[in-house]
Amino acid sequence: MGNILWVASYPKSGNTWVRAFLHNYIENLKVPVDINTIHQQSVDEVKAHRYQAFIPDDKKTTDLSLEEICAIRPMVQAQMAAQAPATLFVKTHNFQGEYKGYPLHNWQVSSGAIYIVRNPLDVAVSLKHYFGYSYDEAIAYMAEPFSGTPNEPENVPQVISSWSQHVVSWTQGGRNMLVLRYEDMLAHPQRSFRKIESLLGVKKDVKRLNKAIRFSSFNQLKKQEKAKGFLEKHENAGQFFRQGKTNVWQDELTEKQIQKIIDDHREQMARFKYIPDGY
Repeated sequence: MGNILWVASYPKSGNTWVRAFLHNYIENLKVPVDINTIHQQSVDEVKAHRYQAFIPDDKKTTDLSLEEICAIRPMVQAQMAAQAPATLFVKTHNFQGEYKGYPLHNWQVSSGAIYIVRNPLDVAVSLKHYFGYSYDEAIAYMAEPFSGTPNEPENVPQVISSWSQHVVSWTQGGRNMLVLRYEDMLAHPQRSFRKIESLLGVKKDVKRLNKAIRFSSFNQLKKQEKAKGFLEKHENAGQFFRQGKTNVWQDELTEKQIQKIIDDHREQMARFKYIPDGY
């Protein structure tokens, strides 16, 4: 029996980047791993087929309410851990907490988490382009107390919450919990990804670390998506790997939109040094 190590983030905050790094680091190949195989090392908890075994044969997951899905979640995650030979990396965008009394993450079978936080000003831009929202729609989505994703044939719904609530829920500390800023990962990749290597409990290996960083770079991921597509891309998105930069909000958001995001999330933005000068 294995255990789950969560790779957690608010949507469009670097989750896939970290998963690509983990896959490249673990496989340690001479060439970058295919981005369409990263699910082999870091699986997605929301896949509906995982839940089907826990409901009657005459029902589908789309027939269930969100509360019914959340009641099944702990059992699904326990089965995922039981079937894993060792540590299983599991992607999640759920906030860290409960919905209607049901835990969204089963910590009885979990060994820890990597949480990536990103400037919400840039998150709003990425959400807009990825989901086909307007900027105002993306900003409103990020402020919703119980924002989430729909119940679809392939994926069960997620309970994401607001950006601030999400960040608070995952960064209150805990055993084997690593919090990384997206911006630090870009500016200081060796330092940031070395923390992941340390969390995995493996011996420091500079050559292997640097290769995994290089093979999971944004340019490499974007190049692969252009050549062969990316299975995880949302149907409304032109591309999954769009820019991979910081401070793109400066060229895209209006003063009113910037102020709205800061008003909605000031406390957590201040905590992570995301409030621009003058605000």
